[in-house]
Amino acid sequence: MDRSLLEGDPHSVIEGLSICAYAIGAEHGYVYVRAEYPVAVKHLGIALEQAREMGLVGEDILGSGFNFDITIKEGAGAFVCGEETALMASIEGKRGMPRLRPPFPAQSGLWGKPTNINNVETLANVGPIIVNGAAWYRSIGDEHCSGTKIFALAGKINNTGLVEVAGGTTLRELVYEIGGGIPNGRKFKAAQLGGPSGGCVPAQFLDLPINYESLKEIGAIMGSGGVIITDESTCMVEFARFFTDLVESESCGKCVPCRVGTRRMLEILTKITEGVGTHDDLAKLKQLALDVKEASLCGLGQTGPNPVLSTIRYFEDEYLAHIEEGRCPAGACEALAKAPCNNACPARIDTSSYVALIANGRFDEALGVHRERNPFAMICGRTCHHPCEVLCRRNDVDEPISIRALKRFMADENEYVNEKPSPPVGKKVAVVGSGPAGLSCAYQLALCGYDVTVFEKLPVAGGMMTVGIPEYRLPKKFVAKEVAAIEALGVKIEYGKALGTDFTIDSLMKGGYEAVFAGIGAHKGKAARIDNEDAAGVIQGVDYLRSLVVGDEIPLSEKVAVIGGGDVALDAARSALRHGAKQVTVVYRRGREEMPAHEWDIVEGEEEGILYEYMTAPTGVVVDGGRAKALRCVRTELGERDESGRRSPVVIEGSDFAIEIDNIILAIGQDVDVSCISEEDGVELEGGRWFKAGKDYMTNRPGVFVGGDGLTGPKTLVEAVGAGQKAAFEIDRYLSGVCLREAELIAREGRLVEKAPEEDVAERRVPERALDLAERKTSDVEVTLTMSAQEAIGEARRCLRCDRERAESRTEAEREKAKG
Repeated sequence: MDRSLLEGDPHSVIEGLSICAYAIGAEHGYVYVRAEYPVAVKHLGIALEQAREMGLVGEDILGSGFNFDITIKEGAGAFVCGEETALMASIEGKRGMPRLRPPFPAQSGLWGKPTNINNVETLANVGPIIVNGAAWYRSIGDEHCSGTKIFALAGKINNTGLVEVAGGTTLRELVYEIGGGIPNGRKFKAAQLGGPSGGCVPAQFLDLPINYESLKEIGAIMGSGGVIITDESTCMVEFARFFTDLVESESCGKCVPCRVGTRRMLEILTKITEGVGTHDDLAKLKQLALDVKEASLCGLGQTGPNPVLSTIRYFEDEYLAHIEEGRCPAGACEALAKAPCNNACPARIDTSSYVALIANGRFDEALGVHRERNPFAMICGRTCHHPCEVLCRRNDVDEPISIRALKRFMADENEYVNEKPSPPVGKKVAVVGSGPAGLSCAYQLALCGYDVTVFEKLPVAGGMMTVGIPEYRLPKKFVAKEVAAIEALGVKIEYGKALGTDFTIDSLMKGGYEAVFAGIGAHKGKAARIDNEDAAGVIQGVDYLRSLVVGDEIPLSEKVAVIGGGDVALDAARSALRHGAKQVTVVYRRGREEMPAHEWDIVEGEEEGILYEYMTAPTGVVVDGGRAKALRCVRTELGERDESGRRSPVVIEGSDFAIEIDNIILAIGQDVDVSCISEEDGVELEGGRWFKAGKDYMTNRPGVFVGGDGLTGPKTLVEAVGAGQKAAFEIDRYLSGVCLREAELIAREGRLVEKAPEEDVAERRVPERALDLAERKTSDVEVTLTMSAQEAIGEARRCLRCDRERAESRTEAEREKAKG
């Protein structure tokens, strides 16, 4: 930032410095520039010569009798020389080290003389302020930060470089309006403001005006104006370690807190990123950072702990994941993540291995790797939200590997062969609910040797996989096939058995089961809270989708309105079009960009004829003869952002209108129905909405475990699978004292598949093909088609093989360590 001024407009700095000198009666000035900035040194030198030639610098400036000259001091580049007393020592020819204050530079500075020190950015503003007046300058920015500030945008952002913005500009404006947002479809995670010693500002503060006071309150600084943007692929622990390493290496060594304290901080951070840190290490790191900040002599040591303190403050969950789970959530710490894709998966599938096996044409082995942790390859190959693709490193080159499509291919192309389960342990476990969480738990427990019985309320297994996802997205034959594979392990499923009616958790625990897992899904639609929503013709989206599979299909008339913007809303809308409706309108109170449904789902809906009324909020149902006939609505505009970061819709007065309809489908969210829990069950609920449990998934009642929607509220399918898997391991640990299967699966992650041949690599990501529009609009035939074997191999060979790269890096590091 300062360098850009010296390179682009050095005269403004010379002018400001001369005016300041005149104001205080100084006769000599110094511009301290790092020697590794040759262009800045050169341009400043040229400007000085020009100023001297014009009589603007030197003796008797403009005939005023005022003498002032400027010397360029090329510094050695020590970071600590950004501190004013260290800078003065460097100008004096001494080692750049800070000293105690007082005396302050204004009292005793260069060679013991009173000295005024200012940043070049400040000096460059002096001339314009004098010309235009202080009121003009204050009119720019806000009351806490007048004028402008130059920021250097860097990191995970589309538009990098220098930008000058008014004080009080929000971080959101800086990142999205000026910086162009985050590349590769990833989400903003944090911004480090203030250079290497700056604090990390998380997404919750995106709308905070950037000024000195606001940044101080949240643990950041304005500093030099450096802004480093991070996304989901950034590990905040490693981020803090990187900058602590820089601060430690730049410490002048004069004071113990900075010299020794930063080194100890670096050692602790390194331990944590390597997966050997402890809770005691984290406590020591917090205290040490505070001590270094408080006791260091200069600004370098005082601000150096900011990256550590701010990341612990806002991202402590990442530190705990490293310590408690040996897991780096971002997949960036090589010691803890075989590959970013593996780490991104909530079910902890060894993704890199099965992709590599597909690349080698070993499809059956690839499927086996997937089913070690997730028995639903066919289902997830069609419905998973694929967080693995978000963190895929190929995304930084062109497009991510089409991992979900590869998963689908290997599942469709191979017969299911179960692993051989462990010998029976002679213990019975009950699972309530045959959704993804319940069946995942049952699957792992069966492989551990337990006698498992699943109790299911509906006449079919699969939970939301069966009754919540339409046939055109997930044909039920695939759900049935994967459920049958689980039953082949000895898992028994009892249908038509409802918790709270046919049995209770208490009766299971007293009836011979040594543990119970509650995998209850979110099958209860939320009310819209609009007038007359209980009228005939108004139905819940989850109820409508369920009716297409179980029981009598709810009939629809010609005109249907769907209220909502998520997956259920789009599933219900597209299903309605396939089952009799002639016109389907999705009503959503925000804009398309804010719509939570997947973009491909919105586009396919448009292609099929779905109408969208964006920025529209329903207010009530118009009833005629007890039946819905129209939907009253108002137009909205986006106002202030809520806690989630989304802008809240604000009603536009006088914008009322009505949409003629025959049916209304409500799809604004789901809840878990906990009315099935009785006092005798002895299980605590969280806010009366879902179960309360510890990190081991066990409730307050010993032996009763919970996972999935019943614990967290509505989440994704693969998150439910991961929760069921983890709960199974905890149940095994609870009943047997140790979980050998979990240990075995962790050991298997050490596998390293050989490199595939380099021929037949797909040049670009293989696009998923869809059924012809005319055919898919009128039937429940699956819309998306499975890729061919040739396409799958070519797509898999696009993989950059992070797993091998990291393994080779670790081997080399161990070899070097052995030498030393």
